[in-house]
Amino acid sequence: MWASSTANALRISGASKAQLSPAFSLSRCFSTGKENQKYCGPSVKLRSDPSVKPKPNPLPLFGLCWKLLKQLRPPLYTATASASLHRPRFLNFHNATRLFSDAPPLPPPSGEPPSIPPSQNPHSPSPSSLNQAELAKFAAIAGTWWDSEGPFKPLHAMNPTRLAFIRSTLCRHFRRDPLSARPFEGLKFLDVGCGGGILSEPLARMGASVTGVDAVDKNIKIARLHADLDPVTSSIEYHCTTAEKLVEEQRSFDAVFALEVIEHVANPAEFCKSLSALTVPDGATVISTINRSMRAYATAIVAAEYLLPWLPKGTHQWSSFLTPEELVLILERASISVQEMAGFAYNPLTGRWFISDDVSVNFIAYGTKTETL
Repeated sequence: MWASSTANALRISGASKAQLSPAFSLSRCFSTGKENQKYCGPSVKLRSDPSVKPKPNPLPLFGLCWKLLKQLRPPLYTATASASLHRPRFLNFHNATRLFSDAPPLPPPSGEPPSIPPSQNPHSPSPSSLNQAELAKFAAIAGTWWDSEGPFKPLHAMNPTRLAFIRSTLCRHFRRDPLSARPFEGLKFLDVGCGGGILSEPLARMGASVTGVDAVDKNIKIARLHADLDPVTSSIEYHCTTAEKLVEEQRSFDAVFALEVIEHVANPAEFCKSLSALTVPDGATVISTINRSMRAYATAIVAAEYLLPWLPKGTHQWSSFLTPEELVLILERASISVQEMAGFAYNPLTGRWFISDDVSVNFIAYGTKTETL
């Protein structure tokens, strides 16, 4: 339209075809299918001069570059984070109105009376975060906890890396010598969801007085049998109970651990509140889990459970994973201030895990219990 109007104006003003530059013909005209012929509207036909090199029009290229820049603009949050957590990065998430874990439960089928939530049931002193389906899955494989080539092979492979993070952060927190063989001498540790004791035993060897709890009775029996094989670990107290029950008993510990547990509970927010209640003021809380990302779905579920397979099928539910931001917000609501976060990455060539700043799949967080007024 613009080209036709301009051409007509030039024709009316007496301008000849030769006065129209080749640049105008290339930038405003389109091909008619005939060689070296361009069409610029109903009134003007131009032939491009092969001897004159046209000047390119920068406007289409500029528009394309602008679109690419908008698509490549970094998101508000990237999966890669530094191992040392910068708290301002998480401030925007404190304004969130509700996490998916705070969503109300689905209504019961018709004909069944509605159940009273544990927090509103006068006969239940504390809410429960137990997930019966998850308990049944782990009870079925309880006898393989100490089989390094069995269903818990990934945890055995990851355990040295988890312990390295714990040793580093807690030695700084409690001002202990990281080079000492028993840096946690005199401290009371709680391992929630201890399973067969693959974390409790190394903590006991580092000098801590360890209590391990698990809701699966078979896990506790396996843990006790294995701990009795070593005089150092035989002092571990194992109990088939829950964190909520320990809160009722008014137990407290210098540090509380829940590694690879929170993704298997029914209510992560209530679970973290129990962990906080069990931690002494200025004590430490350490939680590790899996990020709810597409990369985690591809590696922790598709690859680990179906392709390799390292884990039994159905071990994890992607919708039960938490993002780092959600975990930080849940812990903040439970009076736990996250101080440091790191990722765990796997090297398929060496078959070993290492600490990374990539929290897109497996990650671990260390926080401190803040004083409550």
